[in-house]
Amino acid sequence: QVQLVESGGGLVQPGESLRLSCVGSESIFSFYNMGWYRQAPGKQRELVAGISNSGTPTYTNSVKGRFTISRDNAKNTLYLQMSSLKTTDTAVYYCYGDRAQYRYWGRGTQVTVSS
Repeated sequence: QVQLVESGGGLVQPGESLRLSCVGSESIFSFYNMGWYRQAPGKQRELVAGISNSGTPTYTNSVKGRFTISRDNAKNTLYLQMSSLKTTDTAVYYCYGDRAQYRYWGRGTQVTVSS
């Protein structure tokens, strides 16, 4: 069973940056798509960013220009660099990976943006 483990969350002030990491228990090269969702209290889980195995990224409109998704297959790690954070970015962030018609999920990491 593949495991994905997120880290890097925390409490920051508006305008600051964080980098989230998601490490796979085995090679992530076989994941044809990976990405990040987030879920804020009382809201539905939403897709934040995705990246194909070839490195093509996609972003939801609210994070374009502020977040950057990347993957390092050699390190079995997916990243989400978040800059110019806003209070509305507060949520639990989950990474996922798609392989063989199955989606694997991490358990999430909390990001809180507050002054």
